[in-house]
Amino acid sequence: MLKVKQLKIKGFETVVVGKDSSADFHAIIAVHSTQLGPSLGGIRMWPYRNETEGLQDVLRLATAMTKKAAISGLPMGGGKAVIIGDPAKDKTRNLFLSMGELIETLHGKYIAAKDSGILPEDLDIVSEKTRHVTGSTNKQGGSGDPSLATAKGVLAGMQAACKFVFGTKCLKGRVVAIQGIGQVGWNLGNLLFQQGAKLFVVDLQPSRVKQAQRSWTASVVPLFEIHQVPADIFAPCALGGILNADTIPHLRANIVAGGANNQFLDEEQDPFRLMKRNILHVPDYVLNAGGLIHLFVREILHQRRVAPWILNIQRTVHQVLAASLQEQLPPLVVANRMAFQKLEFH
Repeated sequence: MLKVKQLKIKGFETVVVGKDSSADFHAIIAVHSTQLGPSLGGIRMWPYRNETEGLQDVLRLATAMTKKAAISGLPMGGGKAVIIGDPAKDKTRNLFLSMGELIETLHGKYIAAKDSGILPEDLDIVSEKTRHVTGSTNKQGGSGDPSLATAKGVLAGMQAACKFVFGTKCLKGRVVAIQGIGQVGWNLGNLLFQQGAKLFVVDLQPSRVKQAQRSWTASVVPLFEIHQVPADIFAPCALGGILNADTIPHLRANIVAGGANNQFLDEEQDPFRLMKRNILHVPDYVLNAGGLIHLFVREILHQRRVAPWILNIQRTVHQVLAASLQEQLPPLVVANRMAFQKLEFH
C-alpha cells in the first residue's frame, strides 16, 4: 500500500515522498512552481545512497525545470521526480504502478516525463494509474522518447555559441568532447558527426564507447580526463556537478555546451571561475530545453511541427550570451535573471 508524506520546503509549492514496501518503491516528487502552468518534468531513476541525496537532486532539478520552461516561453511550471533504485536491476511493474499512484495524488500539478534510467515503456505502466504522463510510447498515445529533440536543441545552441566565439555557426572540423553518450549524448554525437565534427567520447558503458568508435570514428578518452581534451566544445551529457573547483582549472575547451542538468557543483562561485578562464558557458537549461519543447508541442498543444520551436533556442542563447558580454556577468547569472523576470511579469 502506498504511503505518502508531505515535506515543507521553503521555495517549493509541494514536495511529497511516496513509499510502498510491497513494491520496493521509494520516490520523491518536487513541484517548484505552477505559476506559469502545471509543472512538467522527468522521472529520474538512480541508485541514490539515501533519501537525503535523492531529495537534494530532485529539488535542484525541479528548480531548473521552472527556469527552463520560463526562459523558453512555455506556459508550464517546474517539477521533477526521482525513484531511488538501480534502473538496471530494480525495475518492476509494481514499482511503476506505485509511481503512477503517487503522481495521481497531486491531481495534475505534476506531469511526468522520462529522465535518466526511464524508458517510454516504463511510462506506459505509470500511465495505467494516472493520465498525467507525457512521453509514453506511440502505442499508448504518447510521443515517445524526446531525447532526439533535446539533442537537436543542444546542437542549435552550440551553433549559436560557435557564431558568438568563432564568427560562424559551421561545426565542420570542430573538435567536440562529449562526456556521456546515453540517449541525449548519443543523439547529439550522431548529429555532430553528420555536421562533420571531430568527436572525443567517454561513457561508463564500454559497449557505447565501442559503438561510437565504429559509427563516428570517435577518439576515446579515459573516464576522468574528457574535460582536459583540447577542444572547441566540451559537451557534458552525463550527471551534474562536472564543472567545479577541481575541474575548471583543467578545462581546455573554448565553449562548454552540453545536455547535462546542473553542470556547476557550486552555482554561486563556479560560473565566475569559468568566466575568469575566458571559457564561454551556455546555461544547461537553455540548451537542453528541446525535450520539454517537444513534449509541450506534441502532447499539450497537439501540434506536429516541433522544429521551429527548437530553433528558438538559438535566439535565446544569443540573447543570453550578448547580455553576458555586455554586462560582464556569467551567462548563467544572466539566464537566471531572464527566467525569473518572466515569472515576475506573468
